[in-house]
Amino acid sequence: MFKKGWVCIGVWFLFGAMAVAAEVPVSDATQECLDCHAVFHPGIVADWQASRHAQVTPAQAMAVKGLAKKISSTDVPEGLGATAVGCAECHTLRAETHADTFEHNGAEVHVVVSPDDCATCHATERTEFAGNIMAHARKNFIDNALYQDLQRNIIGRPEVKADRLEFKPADDATRADACIYCHGTIVSVTGTEVRDTDAGELEFPVLSGWPNQGVGRVNPDGSAGACSACHTRHAFSLEMARKPYTCKECHVGPDVPAFKVYSASKHGNLFSAMGKAWNFKAVPWTVGQDFTAPTCAACHISLLTNTDGEVIARRTHTMTDRLAWRIFGLIYAHPQPKNPDTTVIRNRDGQPLPTDFTGKAADAFLISEKEMAVRRKTMQAVCLGCHDRSWVRGHFDKYQHVIAETNDAVRVATDLMGRIWKDGLAQGHEAGQSPFDEAIERQWMDTWLFHANTIRFASAMAGGGDYGAFADGRYHLSRKIADLDDWHRFRKGLGRTGK
Repeated sequence: MFKKGWVCIGVWFLFGAMAVAAEVPVSDATQECLDCHAVFHPGIVADWQASRHAQVTPAQAMAVKGLAKKISSTDVPEGLGATAVGCAECHTLRAETHADTFEHNGAEVHVVVSPDDCATCHATERTEFAGNIMAHARKNFIDNALYQDLQRNIIGRPEVKADRLEFKPADDATRADACIYCHGTIVSVTGTEVRDTDAGELEFPVLSGWPNQGVGRVNPDGSAGACSACHTRHAFSLEMARKPYTCKECHVGPDVPAFKVYSASKHGNLFSAMGKAWNFKAVPWTVGQDFTAPTCAACHISLLTNTDGEVIARRTHTMTDRLAWRIFGLIYAHPQPKNPDTTVIRNRDGQPLPTDFTGKAADAFLISEKEMAVRRKTMQAVCLGCHDRSWVRGHFDKYQHVIAETNDAVRVATDLMGRIWKDGLAQGHEAGQSPFDEAIERQWMDTWLFHANTIRFASAMAGGGDYGAFADGRYHLSRKIADLDDWHRFRKGLGRTGK
């Protein structure tokens, strides 16, 4: 299938022997890839050779019985079951659906492996992730005019015109290096180029929006999402996906301070001190046997059992299955959306927000109290793997109080901002202007974008050291509210605008 270049022949003795010695057979097509790429990209090859994809065939994986089964598909296309899942099995699969497919040494190869490719073996995981708010992260962000206004005023290009500061929209390179890094780019083919390689001149597609591992990335086959956001290629390590450093890449704050709060919590302390002795590869993952404190994956994703083999929580790739509340976003904490496509949401003022500026929820678009109770019970089952009922009840009661408390504080801040807008001291959404572009509006934004969020995360994750008080928490929230009040009184007394 592939034509081997002269350089490939010499490296067979170094790397080809690895495939020969392996117990799991490698397809001829993948072996031809390895013969060259072991020299050109040794890091990629080494990662793959250490992966389960290299060590277990799909047929062997499908034959596993019970909870230890790691593959959800019941069958795979003919020819894929008996060999390792290698280069060719992923990068030539469904070639006709990929706009980035190109002829490479006699094979039709595509650059970007998409969730729809992974669905060949991981059908359930793909279906769950497609119904996940993460898979819609790009669309939910880009197709929401208010979020785009917020983005423009954070990462946009500052200009002073007619004595007024303005922020022009950020260019694609800036967006890809900032918000879209996590939310996801659109990866598209813009042309082709000929490169002079060690194997001679070869033609490759030119991709825009690449590289990117954003969870809502739009791929050249039209699918949304990137499995590699968590299961980093080419090792696809279960251990890596279960450790909190993977989630840290996009959840470190201060807008979503999950990792820094976790690191300062008792759970994070246990992971740091004891995690080296835990088993991060076991499936199912047994509480008290494989690990003794949760990581992000334990709470939100993993299949968990107790030491009697009873299921505590089933595996899920819909990240909100165990979450009743959405504790970050514009502007208040609110019940999780019913639909992962949040662009359909409209509050009672017609804005694309899950609440209005007073905190009134857009109930028609958010999950019911009944569904919240189901998800809360699912999460509590995870907690009960280590804690008694009084601890769990006390934790969730405190968490519920924090949500109400922070929403009340943000409501006061928003009311003060509303008075500033009403008095003409700044120009907000009711005047048809951006509510995010003036200095005093940034003070208001800080109350809900950073400080209220930090307090909620500190509570939700069973404590984050000082994050609930001084470290981006209540001290800063109350100070910003006082600043809003003081600014309003001062400017109103002067009769001056904030322009």
